[in-house]
Amino acid sequence: MTQHDDRFRLQHMLDHAKEAVSLIEGKKLADLKYERMLELSLIRLVEVVGEAAARISYEEQERYPSIPWAQVVGMRNRLTHGYDQIDLNILWDTIEIDFPLLIKELEKILC
Repeated sequence: MTQHDDRFRLQHMLDHAKEAVSLIEGKKLADLKYERMLELSLIRLVEVVGEAAARISYEEQERYPSIPWAQVVGMRNRLTHGYDQIDLNILWDTIEIDFPLLIKELEKILC
């Protein structure tokens, strides 16, 4: 895997995390009960962030220990393989609390 591939995937992580954060602006967790498309969109965006993170080379992950690689990938795995037991509270917190921090770190790396 090349540095270029890693940068491409880091950019995917950043873009999808930003999109997830923007989708919840002005919304509340309770909105997920009534907006199925929002729920599905958020799940997919978080999955893509985690999948892109899983494809980052080990060397690149080692260069950026401020990114919680295992947790990002683990969240993707949980959503994909535990699709029938998704805790919307955890999904929401991931986007509302964790993603803004992830976005800041990714912006530092990519800028």
